[in-house]
Amino acid sequence: MHYLPLLLRRGLLVSCFFLLGCKAAPKPDRVPNIIIILADDMGYSDVGSFGGEIETPYLDMLASRGLRFTQFYNAARCCPTRASLLTGRYPHQAGMGGMVSSLDSEPTPGPYQGYLDERVATLAERLKAANYKTYLSGKWHVGEKAVHWPRQRGFDRYFGLISGASSYFEVIKDQPRVRQMVLDDTPWEPPADGFYMTDAIADYATRFIEEHVATHTRRTPFFLYVPFTAPHWPLHAFESDIVRYEGVYDVGWDSIRVARYDRLVASGIIDGRWALPSRPASIPAWEDVEDKEEWSRRMAVYAAMVDRMDQGIGRILSVLDETSTIRNTLIIFLSDNGGSAEGVAGRNLHDENSRIGERDSYAAYREPWAFVSNTPFRQYKAWTHEGGIATPMIVYWMRGIQEPGRIVHQPGHLIDLMSTSLELAGIAPTDSLPGISLVPHFEGETPAGHDGLYWEHQGAQAVRQGPWKLVKGRNTDTWELYNLAADRNERYNVAGQYPELVKKMDADWQEWATITGVFERP
Repeated sequence: MHYLPLLLRRGLLVSCFFLLGCKAAPKPDRVPNIIIILADDMGYSDVGSFGGEIETPYLDMLASRGLRFTQFYNAARCCPTRASLLTGRYPHQAGMGGMVSSLDSEPTPGPYQGYLDERVATLAERLKAANYKTYLSGKWHVGEKAVHWPRQRGFDRYFGLISGASSYFEVIKDQPRVRQMVLDDTPWEPPADGFYMTDAIADYATRFIEEHVATHTRRTPFFLYVPFTAPHWPLHAFESDIVRYEGVYDVGWDSIRVARYDRLVASGIIDGRWALPSRPASIPAWEDVEDKEEWSRRMAVYAAMVDRMDQGIGRILSVLDETSTIRNTLIIFLSDNGGSAEGVAGRNLHDENSRIGERDSYAAYREPWAFVSNTPFRQYKAWTHEGGIATPMIVYWMRGIQEPGRIVHQPGHLIDLMSTSLELAGIAPTDSLPGISLVPHFEGETPAGHDGLYWEHQGAQAVRQGPWKLVKGRNTDTWELYNLAADRNERYNVAGQYPELVKKMDADWQEWATITGVFERP
C-alpha cells in the first residue's frame, strides 16, 4: 500500500521524521512516554499490515517502522482482556474471570467479582510511582460503580464510556444495562448532534497529550491508554467513510478470506503450510446468499469503523509530532479479542427504515464476516481457539527499537505489557507477576519466552506450551491438541496420537486454574 496518497487525501501529514521513519537511535537516556491503543472486537487480519483490505495507513506506517508480533495473545473477551492488560496478571487474579458486574449487584469478592481487585495494582498506579502522569480516553468496562472508576485506579484524567457497547452517535438509556459516559469523575452527556464515539475518544486523547506537554517538562513522562470502542457493534459509521468501501465486499466472504490469507502468507505473517480452515456449516457459501447487498453493506460499515479508528490514531500521531514527543514515545496497538460472531437482532432504534450504519440502526456484522476478520483462524470472540485469542500487535518506538520493520513470531501475552512498561520506567517488577518483558525484542534480541500460557473464559479453556496447544471449546469437556508450529490454524486435532502429552498439559492447566481461582466461580 502506498501511504502518501492516502495521507494527502485525508489532509493530514506528519513531519518527514515520522513519515520516512528515521533510523532508530541508541537506547534513550530517559524513560519513554507509553501509549497503549486497544481496538474492540477487531479480528486478526483486519488492518492492512496484517493482510486486510481496509485502509489503515497510520497503523501500517507504525508497523513498517516498528515491530509486528504475530503470535501475541489476549484473554478472549473485552472485560478479561482489559483487566489483564491493566494489571499484568491473568484475569481471574484481577477479579475479572468473567464479565463486569452490574451497578445494582453485590458480587461475591474473588476471581469473578466483576471489577478490578483493589489489592492488585494497575499499570497506571505503578507508573505514577515513577513520576508518570496517567491518562485514559476510551472504554473502561472493568468496574461500573464510581468507586471502581479509572480515577480511583491510578489515572489522573479520564474521558470515555464506563460501560461496554453503546451507540456511536448517542448514549442510549433504555437498554438492559445502564450506559455511562464520564469525564474525570463526573457523568458526561454527549451533544445531541455532531457526536461520534471514535472521534470523541481520539479528541480527548490528543487533548490530554497537549495539556500534558503544556504543563509539564520533558522529564515528566506520560502513560496514555486509548481503548477505542470501534469496531464493536452496533455498526455505526459516517456515510463519507462507508462510501469508500462500496462494492469492495460484493465478491463475498469466501473471496475476501482467501485474498487475506494469500497476503498474510506473502508478507511472512503466517506460514504457508498452515492450510486455511474450511468454512463452517453455519456459514453459507456466498453464491447461495440471497440478500447479498445487505451483507456487503454490513462489512462495508465495519470497514469504515476500522478506517475511522485509524484516522483517529493518525490525529494522535500528528499531535505527538507537533509537540516533539513522537521520538521517545512507545506506542503499542492490539485488539481485545477476535472478531465477534454475536448478533444483536438487527433491530432499529427509532426508524424501521434505517439502513445499517445509520444512527437509528443497531446491527452486527455476524459470524460470516467475523470468520473473515479472524482469517486464517477458527472460532471467534469468547473462544480460546486462535480465532478468539490471537491479536495483531504493532509496537513502534522511534528512539528505542533497533532494526525496525521486523516481524516477531515468539508467543507473547497481555500479561507481558506490565512487565515491559515497568522495565522501561525503571521500576522493579514484583515476583508475582507472570509476564515477561518484551524489551529484548526492541533491542533485536530474543528473550527466553514463556514456559506456558493459560486461558479460561466461561468454560472455554486452553494452555500453550512451546508449539503445543491444548484447547477446549465452550460447550464440551473434550480436549483438543494442536501442534501450532505445523498447524496454527487448528485443523488437525492430534490428541489421540499424544495421550501422555494431553495428560501432562491437562494437569498443568488444572494446577494453574487452582492457583488463579478458576474453580471459585460463584
